[in-house]
Amino acid sequence: MSLLFKILAVTGSAMFAGVMLAIGVILGGYWKSLPPADFLEWFAQHSHLVMRAIPIVVVPTLIGLAGVLWFDWSNSTNRIIWFGAAGCIIAVLALTMAYYVPSNAAFVAKAIPVDQVSGKLDTWLMIHNFRIVLAFAASALGVWAVSR
Repeated sequence: MSLLFKILAVTGSAMFAGVMLAIGVILGGYWKSLPPADFLEWFAQHSHLVMRAIPIVVVPTLIGLAGVLWFDWSNSTNRIIWFGAAGCIIAVLALTMAYYVPSNAAFVAKAIPVDQVSGKLDTWLMIHNFRIVLAFAASALGVWAVSR
């Protein structure tokens, strides 16, 4: 069972990073190529499709991290490493709730003035890159803990 949790923790966080990387590189590039009004229209119509991918990778990640913390609790070094990985994922989720949920809702509602959309999207993508780094860091920490 411990191996299953380790697999979920490492691959889940790597998949999470990959999903966010695809969103940032593929969709971010496309969004930046659109005129601001067209971006808002696209986002209002299609953002729900992007958001579907997140639970598919977040749920296994959280289950895996909870499980490895449980199984590796007596190993103080691994426990610290797994807490680091969990902290990275918690930071991603905190950024998601604090910044992305309201920002995405504003994009969907077209509540951002058209002349401010490009700046808001630039900020969205910049913070998104930080989330990608955090998710990759969680995966790398997991690999480190597993390989010890």
